Formats: sequence, C-alpha cells, structure tokens
Amino acid sequence: MRLVLSAGEASGDQIAADLALALRQRHPGIELAGLAGPRMQAAGVTPWYGLDALNVMGLTEVISHLPRLVRLRREYRHRILAWQPDAFIGIDAPDFNLGLARQLRRRGLTTIHYVSPSVWAWRAHRIGKIARSLDLLLTLFPFEPELYRPHGLDARFVGHHLADSLSELEDRDSLRDKAGLQPGQPMIALLPGSRDGELQRHAALLGATAKALRARFPHAMLVMLLASKAHKARVLELAGRDLAEAQVTLVANSTRTGLRAADLAIAASGTVTLEAFLVGCPLVVYYRLPPATYWLARTLRLVRSRFVSLPNILSNRELVPERLQDQASAQQLAADAGAWLENPERIAAYRTEAGKWCRQLALGAGDRAASAILEKLDKARS
Repeated sequence: MRLVLSAGEASGDQIAADLALALRQRHPGIELAGLAGPRMQAAGVTPWYGLDALNVMGLTEVISHLPRLVRLRREYRHRILAWQPDAFIGIDAPDFNLGLARQLRRRGLTTIHYVSPSVWAWRAHRIGKIARSLDLLLTLFPFEPELYRPHGLDARFVGHHLADSLSELEDRDSLRDKAGLQPGQPMIALLPGSRDGELQRHAALLGATAKALRARFPHAMLVMLLASKAHKARVLELAGRDLAEAQVTLVANSTRTGLRAADLAIAASGTVTLEAFLVGCPLVVYYRLPPATYWLARTLRLVRSRFVSLPNILSNRELVPERLQDQASAQQLAADAGAWLENPERIAAYRTEAGKWCRQLALGAGDRAASAILEKLDKARS
C-alpha cells in the first residue's frame, strides 16, 4: 500500500506523524511519502517537500506567493500520479490540499482530508466544494461532521491529538519547580505566533505588554514561548530592548510545558489557544492581521463566527477575552491579565470547562483516523 500524506505547517506535521505511526502499526509494509515536516519524517514519511514550501498565511500574503504555489501544486500533482498511490491524504493546509485533492479525485484517486477547515467560522460557502473534493473527511471536533452530511460527504469525528498527548506531560507542580518559581509567584507566558509575519506584527506589541505587566506584577516570571530557536533572534531584533527591560525569558520548543506551568498565557489566536485551554492555562487571546487582509475579510464578510479562539468556539461563549487589531494594545492585554490573576473563582470555572473538553477530545485520534482510512480503502477495493 502507498499513501501520500501532505501537511503544511507544524501542527499538521504532528497530526500526520501520529497518523503515520498508527498506519505503520496496522500495515507494516506501507509506503508513505509527500509534503512532510520533521515529525512526519521521523515517523517514516519520505519527504518530497518540506513544510517551508507552504508557510504562508493571509489573503494578501498568499496572493504574493501565488505563482510559486501554483507551480508547486502542479509539480506535486504530477509526482503523485506518477507514483500511483492508493490515496492522497491532506492534513490541514486546506487552501493548498483541498484544491489538489479535487484535481486528483477527477483522475480517479481516492482523496481524504484530515482536519476540517473552519467552515463554521470562516467562508462557510466552501462546504459543498469540499464535499465534492473528497471521499472521506476526518474531523477534530464533534460538531463538524453534521455540517457535511447534507452534502453527502463521509465525515467522521476522530478526536484531537493535543488532548491525547496531555497524559505525556509532567504535572504542573513539577514543571513550576523546574522553572524556579517561588510559591505564589505568577508565571505569565507570551506567545507571538509561529509564522514570520506574526512575529513582525506581534513582537513589539508583546514587548510593550511585557513592560506593562512588569509594572503591574513586579514579582512575576515573564516567559515568551517561541516555536523555534530561529525565532529568538528575530524577536530580539524586533523588540529586544523592551523584552530586556521587562526581564522576559525567551524559551524555544517548549510551548506545551510552558503553558502547563503558567498561570496565564497571552497568546496569538491559533492552535496554541486550544493547547492552553486543554492544559487548563487561562488565556487572553489577541491577533493583528495585515490591514489589507483585515479590510478584505470584513468587506467580503468572510468571517461568520462570533469568536476567533477555540476555547470560545467550543464553549459557545466568551470564556476568554479576544482582542483583535486596534483592541490589542499593551494596556488592554495587561488589564485582561490582571482580571484573570485577581479572580481565582473564574480560573477554577475555566479549568472545569477545560477538563470537560479534554474528556470529549481525548479518544486516540491517530488510531481512529488510521482505522477510518484503511476501512475506506478496503471498501474502495471491494
């Protein structure tokens, strides 16, 4: 059996790696190849392309990279068809992977997508087109399959790998001891995002926020959690003076453990907000889009959801504050932090809600996804 696995960023790389390991366990002779990050490669996926090929976000940014992305997809499609796999499996990166899946399905290839696009929040008109592009969709959240059933798509909820992996984490007290925190000393984590554009837009904001936090909480430990070591130099270039004045420690490749130890996270909207939620870390969510992208999204009415962060979307209420564009100011974020840290009852209620969602999502997603894929392929052969 041959399968193409196609991820596009770090979160998809982890999801696809879990899937690859589960597929190999069930089918030891399987061949896996495609657009693969380091975790996928460690799980036995041959990398035809790396994650940096798709590391683009935002309407205006995608437009500037469009010629290169079109060439990449054409070359990738030819390589897939020449290899003659049993199926193409896109993992997230929907704007790239779903268009490719649609082209491949027209050529008779079984197409599967893992991680539903956020159609409940953004560009809901895509649902019908997605359904026509796929034979199977695997979703992370339990409410998503029903969105596709009226369109005849086989969509199955498999759970979320982030919830599955919580059992691997050390307990909070142990992590706080390792961080050198004193009893009662608050730890505040600052997260600027994982893409270069996010660092450019958010580093200075978090530098100013750190100074406001230091003035309000002089004994707090302030830590900036970064996706990679390469981001340290970039953040220091953009906001080094403010971060130094506020005594912020920069830490790379330890996001999950940092969130587990922290009393509060001030995080750019994205998958990391779900990570913080699942480990019970209170959140202030912010985001700044490029002005042209934000204007287009509002003008074209592309955003339908009341909320942008996953804790609020899952709970269907404003569980955590969301500060977008001009609302994301240093003083506002610091004030939101204070509102959390000075309200233990609010934190306890938040952690109760987080525990409920952990239980709903921790189902062994990689194993369930692998079973669904092999079952679909068995039916296609019979």
